[in-house]
Amino acid sequence: MSHLRRFPVFAAAFVLFFALVVVTRPSTDPIQSRIDHLTHVVRCPSCEGLSVAQSNATSSLAIRHEIERKVRAGVSDSNILTSLQARYGQRILLSPSGRGVGVVLWLVPVAAVVGGVVIVVRVSRRGA
Repeated sequence: MSHLRRFPVFAAAFVLFFALVVVTRPSTDPIQSRIDHLTHVVRCPSCEGLSVAQSNATSSLAIRHEIERKVRAGVSDSNILTSLQARYGQRILLSPSGRGVGVVLWLVPVAAVVGGVVIVVRVSRRGA
């Protein structure tokens, strides 16, 4: 019974804690958020599997500065990514695009998971 009496106190403390976390969280600048997002989706041209945000290679630093300059100049994210793709090719993006061959790269894992589920269901029904 004593646990039930303590619950409202713990619940109130829990809500208060998370309210303080949300209120005291520093506000993010929308421009800096865009820069951070773009630098995390663009691949370092001279590194293997790293984004330009993770790499300190000269090419990554140049791309980071270019992204920041273009974002501050008001260029859209899609235009920035398109210009980088034109210069470095499709591989400059860490995730494949949703067009052309990129669609296949997105659909193959989904098809594999669906196929696996179908096989598991059929095998489990056959055994039951």
